[in-house]
Amino acid sequence: MSNPGHRWVVQDRHGNEIYLTEERWRHALRFHPELNGHLDDVLNTLRHGRRKQKPLVPNEYKYYRRCDDLPWQYNCIVVVVAFTTRELPDGLFTANNFVKTAWGMYIHRLTTGDRQ
Repeated sequence: MSNPGHRWVVQDRHGNEIYLTEERWRHALRFHPELNGHLDDVLNTLRHGRRKQKPLVPNEYKYYRRCDDLPWQYNCIVVVVAFTTRELPDGLFTANNFVKTAWGMYIHRLTTGDRQ
């Protein structure tokens, strides 16, 4: 990860394209070291995880998915995504959905079905 402009782009199970920049990944690792070595799991959380709209910020969603490879006190990854748009040079608008942060969490009632 030596290229500060690098980004990973995935599509969620609802067809939305979402990107994670290297800067946001470094931010997540700085504050949530439990994710170290789990970039693929974070991207899979976006691809296959369930999501819940944040009630006070309706253009943001929390994606979550079970991950059994995290340190023992965590069993799931949570990823916050902002759904926005940006204007193109021709004046049209396009989706600009990006990861704000991610962390590990323990959810008591998380089932194995949350892996899908």
